[in-house]
Amino acid sequence: MVKWWIRCFLEEVEIIIDTKLLPRRILAYIAGLLILAFGVAFSINSELGVSPVSSVPYVVHHILPFDITVGTATNAVFIIFILLQIAILRKQYKWFNLTQILFATIFGFFADFTLWVMGGLQFPTYAGRLGMLAISVVLIAIGIVFIMAGRLAPLPPEGFAASIETRWPKIKFHVAKMVMDSALVVISLSLSLIFAGEVMGVREGTVISAIVIGKIIPYIKKALRPILVKLEPME
Repeated sequence: MVKWWIRCFLEEVEIIIDTKLLPRRILAYIAGLLILAFGVAFSINSELGVSPVSSVPYVVHHILPFDITVGTATNAVFIIFILLQIAILRKQYKWFNLTQILFATIFGFFADFTLWVMGGLQFPTYAGRLGMLAISVVLIAIGIVFIMAGRLAPLPPEGFAASIETRWPKIKFHVAKMVMDSALVVISLSLSLIFAGEVMGVREGTVISAIVIGKIIPYIKKALRPILVKLEPME
């Protein structure tokens, strides 16, 4: 069983690393994780609501009786997403995607690091906080574009949505992601109301992020095309 797993893993790795562009792709992927983490930090400091994917870790960070960072809570939630992928796909699961654990850990570290860098930074007035939210949306979109351009393993939430489409082709990725995001918001609302007696992390910014980020990604990709083309194999 162990030999079979190693053989499958190596076969999948060969497909991915058989390119001279791998160092650039890894750099783009890591840069995407860092930019995405800064986007999350801006959304948290704006206090107008975090993105749907960050909503559950944000609430868990606040309601647990012991100290846990947002990054650690994010790692825990991401591990659950990975387990769900394995449960859904079973034999169809590509074991290289276990590298999601590594990338999720890096992202968790970046999440804590960027929150530390940002400190208590908050623009004054509601208009200023809307500005922070706008910066957050743009940074998250840029981060996603770089992660996608890296073409390594998806982050666990996106991997979960993709696994649903793979297992049930009639359910398209964007539909699965929309349902997943909605479910995460409901879960975070429920946890915050049950354990804190108030709504935490979910506000108008959560809705704005969910609607706008996907719509601006094509424009971000077009603007970054001169950089992204360097990550593509030459014809």
